[in-house]
Amino acid sequence: MDGGNEIWDGPKLVTEGEWAGWRTWAGMDAFEDQTGPFYFKEENGVVRSAFRAEPRHMNGGGFMHGGCMMTFADYSLFAISWAYLKDVRAVTVSLNGEFLGPAKAGDLVESTGEVTKAGGSLLFVRGLVSTSGAPMLNFSGVIKKIRAR
Repeated sequence: MDGGNEIWDGPKLVTEGEWAGWRTWAGMDAFEDQTGPFYFKEENGVVRSAFRAEPRHMNGGGFMHGGCMMTFADYSLFAISWAYLKDVRAVTVSLNGEFLGPAKAGDLVESTGEVTKAGGSLLFVRGLVSTSGAPMLNFSGVIKKIRAR
């Protein structure tokens, strides 16, 4: 977005640091900017999203907060679906998750998944969030494409 003019430039390619070669929507969603940063890349047709867990992502027990996991799952829905959403605005209409395991500060948290059905206005997506190969969250969701007004 550009000052309310709603210009869509797509995800930005990161060129330096730990995330060089990954894409991000930094600057497009204030909540994700505050919660993340989150990144994604596509290799051989498989989209992988990731971020580095920080102390601010932890709950009172010292493990990743469930709300952070679900926020990342929501981000992952759009990353997994990004090829279907080019030049289209969309919103999450459903997001479900089952918590399977923890992450701690410093862990690399990743997700992969697939679009299970792509209709005219709805995309059905499922995925798995994990760290070091251990599953953390199984998720599924529905994205609705919305028309420009």
